[in-house]
Amino acid sequence: MKKIVYSLAAAMALTATAVQAEEITLRIGSGHPPGVVYAGLMIDYFQKELKERVESRTDHTLNIVEGYSGSIVKVTEVLEGVQDGVLDIGGMCFCFEPSNLPLHAFQVMLPFGTMDPVESLGIAQDVYKEVPYLTDVFEEEYNQVLLSRIADGGYNLGTKFEWNELSDLKGEKIGGAGINLNWLENAGVVPVSSSLATSYTEMSTGVYDGFIMFPSAWVNLKLYEPGPYYTLIGFGSMTWHGLTINKDTYDELPEDFRAILHEVAADYEEQTGIVNLREYDRLIDELRGLITVTEIDANVRQEWAESLRDWVQKTATDLEGQGLPAKQVMNLVLDSAEARGYDWPVRYSIE
Repeated sequence: MKKIVYSLAAAMALTATAVQAEEITLRIGSGHPPGVVYAGLMIDYFQKELKERVESRTDHTLNIVEGYSGSIVKVTEVLEGVQDGVLDIGGMCFCFEPSNLPLHAFQVMLPFGTMDPVESLGIAQDVYKEVPYLTDVFEEEYNQVLLSRIADGGYNLGTKFEWNELSDLKGEKIGGAGINLNWLENAGVVPVSSSLATSYTEMSTGVYDGFIMFPSAWVNLKLYEPGPYYTLIGFGSMTWHGLTINKDTYDELPEDFRAILHEVAADYEEQTGIVNLREYDRLIDELRGLITVTEIDANVRQEWAESLRDWVQKTATDLEGQGLPAKQVMNLVLDSAEARGYDWPVRYSIE
């Protein structure tokens, strides 16, 4: 009987502790600057909503230490930074983790998909629902919890020069990040590994003469200055960023705080699609007033997509060889997009 009473008392004490008001400080950031849409939304939406909802609905207070533009970790260091607790919450591109998270860039393995970031996010959500590994790996291997998937605006190609045919790009040096370098190499273009953090300087100094990028970065980071030509080719909108929290930090948070954290993270996830979709046309119009914007002929897009057919299958096969469910994931992407009404210019077959 004493044991039961003692256990009940202990449980009551723990519950009382859990609901006590706490002053919580979180280090939140990204290697990217706020001019990149998802990073800007981390500040203007995620942080703002988290603080407002926590402080209006609980007795806790939240202090946020911001670390963007590489001030705490570089774009290539976010996964490890959150794992080690250098950041409590970090926003990252999976493009910089080809060894640790090789499957998480799965939409990039199927280029020329939907340019609608809301649809891109919905496709990714479908895939994550069917493949728990994509979520579980963060906790099981990297000491963090995945909070949000993040959609990007549709990718096109900005350059220093005008081009009209795929052959015009043969031998040209074009920058990209991670696996999308394969879009270039397999189409006969010279790929140069880069990131938004260095793209302005590298394009200005001739490290490369073009960059695969969505229009928000071409406007907000003024990439139109070294790159006065922006060509609408429609590589697709990719959901290949994520927002994670250090697992040790997460476990120490009060239960009511964690509930609000997940609520805000889910809303933030949706905002990445909504804002990128809303802003795309406006940004293209803004670019039209600054530089030369052209839309590539559908046949050129088709030719480029065809040139990547063998690479798509090889990528799936290679990842399967690493013990990853790549074929399942990539076929889910194809099926989910079609279920949403998307018509692929090349309907890749993954066997």
